[in-house]
Amino acid sequence: MPDRIWPNHPVAELAARYRAEGAWRDLTLAQAMAARLSENPDAIAIVDDVGRYSYAELDAKARRLAGWLKARGISRGDVVAFQIPNWHEAVAIALATSLLGLICLPIVPIYREAELRFILRASGARVFLTPREFRNFDYGAMAERLAAELPSLEQVCRLRDSACEDPFAAKPHDGAPVGRADEPWLLMYTSGTTGQPKGVVHQVNSLDCELGNVVRWWNIRAGRDVLLMASPVTHVTGFLYGVMMPFAYGVRGVLMERWQADRAVSLIEAEGVTFTCSATPFLRELLDAAEAAGSALASLRVFACGGAPVPPDLIRRAWERHPGLLACRVYGSTEAPTVSLGVASREDLAQASETDGRIIGHEVRVVGEDGRELPQGAEGEILTRGPEMFAGYLDPTDDAAAWNSEGFFYTGDLGYVTRDGCIVITGRKKDLIIRGGENLSAKEIEDALHRHPAIREAAVVAMPHERLGETCCAFLRTTGAPLDTEGISTFLAGQGLARQKHPEKLVIVDDLPRTPSGKVQKFLLRRQLTKTRCEPD
Repeated sequence: MPDRIWPNHPVAELAARYRAEGAWRDLTLAQAMAARLSENPDAIAIVDDVGRYSYAELDAKARRLAGWLKARGISRGDVVAFQIPNWHEAVAIALATSLLGLICLPIVPIYREAELRFILRASGARVFLTPREFRNFDYGAMAERLAAELPSLEQVCRLRDSACEDPFAAKPHDGAPVGRADEPWLLMYTSGTTGQPKGVVHQVNSLDCELGNVVRWWNIRAGRDVLLMASPVTHVTGFLYGVMMPFAYGVRGVLMERWQADRAVSLIEAEGVTFTCSATPFLRELLDAAEAAGSALASLRVFACGGAPVPPDLIRRAWERHPGLLACRVYGSTEAPTVSLGVASREDLAQASETDGRIIGHEVRVVGEDGRELPQGAEGEILTRGPEMFAGYLDPTDDAAAWNSEGFFYTGDLGYVTRDGCIVITGRKKDLIIRGGENLSAKEIEDALHRHPAIREAAVVAMPHERLGETCCAFLRTTGAPLDTEGISTFLAGQGLARQKHPEKLVIVDDLPRTPSGKVQKFLLRRQLTKTRCEPD
């Protein structure tokens, strides 16, 4: 891991301030585990599809993996990659890397050889842990093929495979943790919504700070609250809450190997789940499944919803159907995990449903095309800095345009800040439709389309237009009812949308290309449109 990431980064200049303000605890994951062991080693920390695991059991498993890594010459600063589902082994891997001062590189299971080849080569990973098979795909064979062409990849190990050596059966490492909280620890690749993935580097301090803000904002307490994590633990959301939170803050985690809404309802009831954070489709499907099962989701206090556009009506529905549930929109990214945290209580439905919530733990600026700060309420690009920020990109060329001279990160998202300190995301900077010189927000059009009873999901992108330059095209997942542009235009007119915002072409699809966090990969939709001659319907 290059030394340049830390401390030779703009964020380093702010480190003393963050420590002085108490934002950073300087506590590694292995040190947090030691605290849990001293308090209650037999308490259940993680539940997955295989079983229930105490802090003591996970510590023993992590130490055996650490022993296996040390025996193979893996040393401080080396990269350990893993591509596994939401299994308890992911937690043990993260703990082992923290014990030895290694770099932890989670990779989402949906990636295949092209993505893996890029990530493993760019990161210089020396170890790769993978399932033998999952969802009828042979991960082990893929890993072996890649190892044959990547000289830096020295060790490939298949987990839960009786024909392969079990790294969790090795002689345990019994030394004290050597990693530091202000060193690079987590390497995670962005989802690639706009092109080539970037390696995002976090230290423990930035991630732990984010969790601390979440715990305080929603009053999450050890021994009382139980977390459900259905998003991949190899994505920043899943890693923070499913892997780190049980040790950093003593909250039991329940991991779902694959999302099934009816099973999620059962788990919430059986485990007394109180908190979860997931993408928009999960909330919609959970509400549907709870209604079908007649479940009140009585224990569930908080559903933080983000990663993809959240229709206001979805939040309103959650509040109406489940009076004890605080469902709200949040905003963040791999680089800045949570810039806003929705609302803290059920006092303001409009704020929860129509904004992305209160800015917590960040300084936010909104700037125009010239880079100058805009007045409150004006729409522009969101810039942010704070103690939760990542330490830099793995490739130094990616850093060049990422920050301004004061250490503010260019998010690439468009939005504005309300008078009461809430952020509202209106789209991505490159997600505008510029029609005849007028900027149109794709998200505004999508929000209106989501109100149509026959539309399950909408993604609006720019379509080339000979006269106007660009116009709107809507990719739609529907209930099966017939739709046409004339009918949609009539509907949108009834919603109060100006005529120039009405899609001039509809593409009905079974599904949309997505990132692991659930975001629609609009660059692929745009690419699809540019490959064919696009004419209005």
